[in-house]
Formats: sequence, structure tokens, C-alpha cells
Amino acid sequence: MSADPLAEFRRAVSVRARQHPRQWEASKKLVENAAFPSTIVRLYDTVQHHDLPASVKDILLRLFERPMPRHVQDLDGKSLKSVTGFPPAKAVRALAVFFGLVPVAGSRWSVPHLSSEEIEEAVRKLDNPFDLLRHIDVASVLEIGAGDLSFAEELADLYGAELKQQHRPFIIHCLDRLDPRSQLGGPLHASPERLQRLQRKEGLCFSFFGNQDMFELGRLDEQALLAPRYAVATCWAPATPTFAYEPTRLSKALIRTELERTKGAFHHTCFGKEQALEVRHAGRALLFPPWKFEIVGPLALLSLLASRGCLCVLGSVDAQVFWELLAQLLEQPHYRPPDQPFNPVNLSKIFGEVYHVLANLPIGESIDLADVAALRRHYLQSDSSTDGDAGHFRYVRISRGATFPGTPASSTARKFASMTEEVPPWLVTLVPAYTSGPSSVLDTTS
Repeated sequence: MSADPLAEFRRAVSVRARQHPRQWEASKKLVENAAFPSTIVRLYDTVQHHDLPASVKDILLRLFERPMPRHVQDLDGKSLKSVTGFPPAKAVRALAVFFGLVPVAGSRWSVPHLSSEEIEEAVRKLDNPFDLLRHIDVASVLEIGAGDLSFAEELADLYGAELKQQHRPFIIHCLDRLDPRSQLGGPLHASPERLQRLQRKEGLCFSFFGNQDMFELGRLDEQALLAPRYAVATCWAPATPTFAYEPTRLSKALIRTELERTKGAFHHTCFGKEQALEVRHAGRALLFPPWKFEIVGPLALLSLLASRGCLCVLGSVDAQVFWELLAQLLEQPHYRPPDQPFNPVNLSKIFGEVYHVLANLPIGESIDLADVAALRRHYLQSDSSTDGDAGHFRYVRISRGATFPGTPASSTARKFASMTEEVPPWLVTLVPAYTSGPSSVLDTTS
């Protein structure tokens, strides 16, 4: 870096703005009256978390610190020009481009502009987390493991008309690993009628990607078929055993032993022209898709959701997946004992007071997990991570039950009411502590 950090930073900001003309043009929206306060919050948060020369960082933090400017006219134009070389409005736009707050050039999809702090503040006031769609600037949802699309249809029916009346686009993108052409999977397939209703619904931008591994999204991203980030990323009835065992604490050998003990002997076979998994259970041979027993674990699911959503919601989470997932959310390592599967006998010993508080949570009630135990920090990772990915969750709310008044739910969740022998499931609402911007703010070559 040159002897004058301010001059070098001005040059870097100018170069990045010139290199990304489409982002520069799109940045105009960030200084409009409605978006400006949120833009300043995001800039302040980004500057705080990035390694900048002290002289640059001090000026920017003073410019954007509380009480935060509400309009461009509130900014100190002289200071802004000293650090960016631009007059106020263009300076804010240039900084937004530089720190990666504008959707990547070529992206078809708008992304929400609210900071994670603003998302948390909004969600804390909402009994129904999906009501965030009524308040956020971009109403978009990514559903992972969408199955029969029952949740997507409930979501579209609940919010579609209101958003259409407000002339706001409503984006719902759904992924599912099950191949729509497969003879396996039974009721987990979406009916052609439901798929057509969603595709034809006026005011709804709907896409369904079947036969799609949720952890292999590169092809869809390359074709700009998915948004970089959605208002809400959600997963209903996370699959067992896929997310019921965490590979970072349980060995492959132990997991296989547990699967054989609880599910039965299994092997790969063929069903017609398809690959399949045959499981011998209670004297019967059951057939599943070949990947049914591929163990990914809840940590990978949490990382994926955090990288894609401003808000993450896991619905109808069964007991086995829930406790394994909960262990990943809590700070103390004793909640994650190595090679010790969770079971009804040892849960109370391992989780202690956390177990007793949550096990006694009445149906329909919720609790802030941070009020029960410290939340884990800096543990989320993603093989396809992008700038701004969260390292942890800043807010986690645990709710007991399958369905909640006024809240959309999947068909699996709706069925729990008639499953009298099943342990009531859980709804987990999470706000990832995402930030925006390049990992090295002075790298102007990309």
C-alpha cells in the first residue's frame, strides 16, 4: 500500500466502481429515500467488521455512526470526499459497490437490503416469522427439500394477494433432491396440478428444481436461476437420517452401526431402471431413493441456510434431528460429545438445564435460546461460501409444535395433529449474523 492510505483507498473505490458498471447503475436504488437508512446501517456494519487502514476506518465510522444519517443531505460531504473522492450520493453508491452491498452484476434477482440487526429487530416482534415478507424490501423465499410443494402453495396463498395488491413481486424458489421422474418417494412428489397452480399464479415468480442436491447449487448459480440471498430460507421436516447425525462428532462406523440398529440392514439395489436403497425393517423390504442414508448432518444444513437467507426457518423438526441440531447451536463443547449418539436416556444428562427447559416448553410456546444457554459463535462454514456469509446465528427462537395459528406449514407438519404417538416437533427460527463485502477490501482486481 502507498504511504497515503486515504489516496490508495480513494483509488481502489474508484477502480471498483468503474469495473462494475451494472452494479454502479443498480446502486442508485440504495440512496433512494426508502432504502437510504438501511444502506447506511449495512455500510456501518461492514466497515466495523473489515480490516481497513485506521485513518480510513475512523472517518467512515464517524460518518455512519449513530445517530445515523437518514438522508444524503445529513452526511458530511467534505469528509466523504476525502475518503472516496466522490460527492455524497455518489460516495455512498461507490462504497456500496466496493463493499459488495449491490447484487452481483448479471444477477436476475434483487436481494434484501436490510442488515442482520434490522432483521433480528423485526423478527423479535413477529409471532409468525414468515410475516417478515410483509415488511422486507424484497419478498423472496428459498425452500430446501420442498417435497410435495404443499408449503410453497400455503405460502403463496397466504401472502400472494397482499403483495400483488402492493405491486410487489413475490419470489418462491424450491429445491428437492427427489427426481420428479422417479417411481420412488411416493407422496413426497409434487402433484402436476399443484405445480401448475404455482407456475400460473399471477404475481408469483415461482421455480421448482427437482433432482437437485441442495449442496450442489453451482450450476443453478452460474445460470442465475437462484438469488444470491433470500429474505427467508426454509426447510420443513429436515430428513431423517440425513440430518439426524452430525459427522463432525460421530464417526462413520458408529453412524452405520446406529443406522443398522435403528433402521435395519441396508444395501443398494435396482428398482426397474433406477438405483435404489433397500432397507430390511421389521421383516419387510423397503425401497428408498439411493441417497436416503447419505449422512450430511445439521451443521451443513445450518451453514447452507445461513448463506442463503436473511432469516432461516426450520419447521416440523423431529426430536432426533432437533437435539443434534441444537447441539450445534450452543457454545459449550460438552453439548457435542464425540462418538456418543443422543438418545432419550442421555439427553437430560448431556443438555442438563437446557433439556429440562425445552422439554417442558408447552405446545405453541416459544423461547429465546440465548435466555437458556450461550449461543455458539464463528462455526458456520460453506464450501460455496460467498462474501457476507454468516459465521454464526445472532438470534435463535425455539417454538414447540407442528403448526401455529396464521403460520404456513407443510403437509408433513399438518399430519402431526393425527400422529398421537409422535413426540411433538419443533419450529426453529434463526437470524444469521451475515455481513457484506469482500474479504479483502483493498483487492481491486476482482
